[in-house]
Amino acid sequence: MLPEMNDLSASTTQGMNGRTRKKLLIFVVAYDAGKTIRSVLSRIPVKQLPPETEVLVIDDSSGDKTFDLALKSRDVLGGLKLTVLFNPVNQGYGGNQKIGYQYAIQNGFDVVALLHGDGQYAPEQLPALVTPVLTGEADACFGSRMMEHGQALKDGMPLYKFIGNKILTSIENRMLGAKLSEFHSGYRVYSVNALKQLPFRYNTNDFHFDTEIIIQFLMRGFCIKELPIPTYYGDEICHVNGIAYAWNVVVAALASRIHLAGILYQKRYDVAGETFLYDLKLGYPSSHTMAISRVKPGSTVLDVACGTGLVARELTGKGCVVTGIDKVCPDNGSVARSILHDLDSPALPGDLSNYDYILALDCLEHLDSPERLLEQLRIKCFSERSTLILTAPNIGFFFPRFGLMFGQFNYGRQGILDLTHKRLFTFPSFRRLLEQEGYEIVRTRGIPAPYPKAMGDNWLSRFFLMVNRFLILISRGIFSYQIYIEAKFRPPLESLLARTISTSAEMERKNEQFMGIY
Repeated sequence: MLPEMNDLSASTTQGMNGRTRKKLLIFVVAYDAGKTIRSVLSRIPVKQLPPETEVLVIDDSSGDKTFDLALKSRDVLGGLKLTVLFNPVNQGYGGNQKIGYQYAIQNGFDVVALLHGDGQYAPEQLPALVTPVLTGEADACFGSRMMEHGQALKDGMPLYKFIGNKILTSIENRMLGAKLSEFHSGYRVYSVNALKQLPFRYNTNDFHFDTEIIIQFLMRGFCIKELPIPTYYGDEICHVNGIAYAWNVVVAALASRIHLAGILYQKRYDVAGETFLYDLKLGYPSSHTMAISRVKPGSTVLDVACGTGLVARELTGKGCVVTGIDKVCPDNGSVARSILHDLDSPALPGDLSNYDYILALDCLEHLDSPERLLEQLRIKCFSERSTLILTAPNIGFFFPRFGLMFGQFNYGRQGILDLTHKRLFTFPSFRRLLEQEGYEIVRTRGIPAPYPKAMGDNWLSRFFLMVNRFLILISRGIFSYQIYIEAKFRPPLESLLARTISTSAEMERKNEQFMGIY
């Protein structure tokens, strides 16, 4: 049942930024829609929409008379303002949407509803779809043809499209951690405030724009609501290449996961306001699993740059006694002792000797001077029984190499080219750094990319992980995502001198004893 006009009017009385009414834009994308555009506009239920509603039609450089016929349709809109625009150059389905959303932003609308000019989606459903966004219940509302079991087939959706829709939606839900009934409906309502916070201008101009903007909504944590809509297929011309579309959709979902994992930066998925939480990569080969597994139960551990204590928590579970050192140390019981210290400072505080293990995981690349920290660790933490475990991103990984082939070297929010990284390492440069600071390398390993983190823990990510591990055996420098090194301290000169003096004195004493006997 559709909401009455009074219902929607009441829903807008709370307003936004002091306004008593919200502005709704009904945005009609049109391409060669001359046969249907007037009918679509005449079916908009004007009396059931908020008073401040405007209709925008953007003709994407049609070859027929869509523009002229849209202009002549003002009489069917019951007094609603109608704006008709014409793209002089065809922008594509996604490009046309970008222009419409920019119009909504620049003209102060609060909500924009996307409607297709070919009549594939029923305008009569507009009041129901716009209500959740107008009332603030959701940031977006999608009309779904798949919510009611089997209804899409009953309404005439071709079987191959139904199966393809189901398969693609299932893949996308799994890859993106979503629970939508349909990713591929073009009937959508968006909060303009939400659109302002998304870099949709970087999305494709092709048909999978709809998938990319869903991904952006999900990454930003916006609320998406779905409502059932009827399925309709008429004699409209389909401009979508199904195979290419399916491929592009899967690639878009995969690219977003790869971006989140920090493997390959994608500006369209650098969503404003998103925060990357440093979490553990457990359950598969990673820097964390490798380091944690190498620490023996019951050991004493110094966790350098301990952060929120996630690694320390795992080690404490193994019976280890962990000391954490960082600018902000955890207070969640994961460390036995906390040392507040800026690792970019000239000197480490106090006596830090006699630890079994010293961990410096994914921290050297963030420092102004890794050399200074390594020197301080050698001076303050020197113990012949200590093992230093370090990890760092490998700038020689094949993704950055591949990008360089095409002139790309883009920093991102996370990963090898994290914006906060101040130093970049390859296997030789990382080893050289440690050796020149007085460390003896005892173990070096290559770490594969965290595909389960990027794609979800499934058979596909596990397959990529297996392939990556095999390729590391062929070329560690090219196929390792991270560098893992275990090192021992070489005695500092002060210790060597003290040992030399002590040994000499002992030898002299024994010599005197020997001479005294004879």
